[in-house]
Amino acid sequence: MSTAPFSEEALAGWLSEIAGTHGPLTLTRIGAGQSNLTYLATDGKGHEVVVRRPPLGHLTASAHDVAREGHIMASLADTPVPVPTIHGITGPDGAAGPHQVSDVPVVAMSVIPGTSLNSPDAAASISPAARSAAGEGLIEAMATIHEVDLVATGLDDLASHGPYAERQLRRWSSQWEKTKTRELPALDALTERLRAAVPEQTETVLVHGDLHLGNIIVDRETGHVNAVVDWELTTLGDPLADIGSLLAYWPTPGGPNLPGFDAALEPGFPDAAELAEHYLSRTGRSRDALDYWHVLGLWKVAVIVEGVVRRTLDEPANASSGAALPASVVEVLVGKATDLADRVDL
Repeated sequence: MSTAPFSEEALAGWLSEIAGTHGPLTLTRIGAGQSNLTYLATDGKGHEVVVRRPPLGHLTASAHDVAREGHIMASLADTPVPVPTIHGITGPDGAAGPHQVSDVPVVAMSVIPGTSLNSPDAAASISPAARSAAGEGLIEAMATIHEVDLVATGLDDLASHGPYAERQLRRWSSQWEKTKTRELPALDALTERLRAAVPEQTETVLVHGDLHLGNIIVDRETGHVNAVVDWELTTLGDPLADIGSLLAYWPTPGGPNLPGFDAALEPGFPDAAELAEHYLSRTGRSRDALDYWHVLGLWKVAVIVEGVVRRTLDEPANASSGAALPASVVEVLVGKATDLADRVDL
């Protein structure tokens, strides 16, 4: 008997109409994500659909908006950006016609063949050549996202076109205040340094906001990127923010590194410097503000981890299949960001 947070009869009825499943479903939690909850729904004939909903418990305003995420992926369907097919999105109350699927929005999407490189074991399951291709493909996917025609896709009004760094600092500072489990003066000091050093923004593009190895699905044989997933943090902003966030997640030999993100230490993956150089070469963008966005990326990830810690404390069922992240990870990330800020004289 599944304990997945859906009305399983209603979910089965809805998916039979929009995705062609038949009869009762088996629901299996998938992914290593600690934010929105993702399940594989499988019918008796082996037909599979991915369903995604917000985490359990109290949510801060605008957080974990899976309906918005689903609409973004649907808008990208006819672009070169590789995304799952969106079968359907319930209403904000979890209703889809006569089906009360949940009490929150639910998105149903296609299953993408391949593997998510969210652990060393997953990375070790593909060849070094495939790992190299996955790293290159990740940068190519990022560049392709930044090339999306906002008007043609209907995404021009997705978010403000105002200065992105200021928006990020406001948003994540507010998130910190709402979810923090204790005072952390080092993070507050870093916030002030970032506010005082905001670089000029010269362009506004579609920004994924959380692009890393765990949020792509790659072909097991070739490493080709079959899909980019987890569009929860997508917005409009400065393109260097995405490469800065990627560098924040990317591990370095000897660490300290974010738990769960050490897959890229397997042989074949590019290192952080190679990632940055590949992106800058591919896009022709200047590296002038890259260090700023790297520091901001580490700061943002620290705030995100604090939110994960809070949600898991409040509702243990939100934890992924892996171990819950300890609060000490936040201090590690803030220390890493502060060290980098010192080195680059931010």
